[in-house]
Amino acid sequence: MAVMGVGIDLVDVARADRLLERHGDHTLTRLLTETERQYVSSRIRPAPYLAVRLAAKEAVFKALQSLPGARGVGWRDIEVHRAEDGKPSVVLHGLARDLTAEVPGFKINLSLSHSDLTAAAVAVIERDGV
Repeated sequence: MAVMGVGIDLVDVARADRLLERHGDHTLTRLLTETERQYVSSRIRPAPYLAVRLAAKEAVFKALQSLPGARGVGWRDIEVHRAEDGKPSVVLHGLARDLTAEVPGFKINLSLSHSDLTAAAVAVIERDGV
């Protein structure tokens, strides 16, 4: 496997809190997939979960920039999935899926973390070959 791209991002939880206070459901609808909206909305305090998803989407977006045409990838083209054991992964939709469909052995590794103040994400994209 060869590293194809790396992305990192930080989001202040207070910023996510302000987005939710000011724009509520509109923020969730514009930035998240339906599955992500359901998960974030189910939390007692949704801001940290929104913040870490925004950080993850931005980190994946940055890592995808090694592909021609990736600047057009949108927020909902990148979906953060949480497995039952808590491990995060990424499901690509739309343009992101189309751009990566023909890349041999394409894989996104994702790491997430958040505190009461900050959410962080790192994405590493690998592919087969050199």
